[in-house]
Amino acid sequence: MAQLLDNPLLLSGIIFFAGLLLGSFLNVVIYRLPLMLERQWQQECANYQADLAIDQSKHNIFNLAWPASHCPNCHHSVAAYDNIPLLSYLLLKGRCRHCHQNIARQYPAVELASGLLALASLYVIGIQLQALLLYVVSLVLLALLVIDLKTQLLPDLLTQPLLWAGLLTQQLFYPEQLDSALWGAVLGYLVLWSIYWLFKLATGKEGMGYGDFKLLAALGAWGGAAALPAILLISALTGLLIALLLRTTGQLASGQAMPFGPALALAGWLVLYFPTQIQSLMWTIF
Repeated sequence: MAQLLDNPLLLSGIIFFAGLLLGSFLNVVIYRLPLMLERQWQQECANYQADLAIDQSKHNIFNLAWPASHCPNCHHSVAAYDNIPLLSYLLLKGRCRHCHQNIARQYPAVELASGLLALASLYVIGIQLQALLLYVVSLVLLALLVIDLKTQLLPDLLTQPLLWAGLLTQQLFYPEQLDSALWGAVLGYLVLWSIYWLFKLATGKEGMGYGDFKLLAALGAWGGAAALPAILLISALTGLLIALLLRTTGQLASGQAMPFGPALALAGWLVLYFPTQIQSLMWTIF
């Protein structure tokens, strides 16, 4: 272990590869969690529990563990040697080995982002438990970013644990900041909730979803109330840039709702990884 710590390059390589592996699993969460929620909602709406006998065979089970990784086009199982993060995508030239359909660029992008976030957590915090916690938060934000872009959903299964984990972390490691974390969670929710209702009363339309309130509350719990102005400013600017990018690429039609979760996630990363620098910049600006 001591030799590993004395070799920063080897340590970085191991951390980066571990991040790639976790990014591969994160792709499973990003793809399957919305489908699992959709199936659950359909089941509840149709009252399947009372009216239909639910087949619990393996062929009908769909969760994060089953079925095994497979191509979404031809449904052929992905062999272990074709499931190596980044490397398999490059060797296969971005195509399925069996049906030769393109593999979504999301998969290597998420894996690479996960590996880079692992390195960032290591070098910002050091070899401490807090670095692991920061990395876990980063992975949840990455999952929320991609899911919201693809489906305009911010699942409670991710936002609510993120909120409670933030408060618990403050209590365990930074008890002197717990009051700020509590107010950060409360104000984070209320700010977007108020904007939502003001916009709805003024226009009769919904400007954002409740998941955005919960995500900002979670970021407030992790960063404290003082981080909220920076998060709101950065997310507003990045949200505008994302909207322009989506509009330019034809992925966002005029009048179509735009996901705000990605902007919040990007702002959250900046504030959590560079709190001192962001705070200094805010003081300089205002």
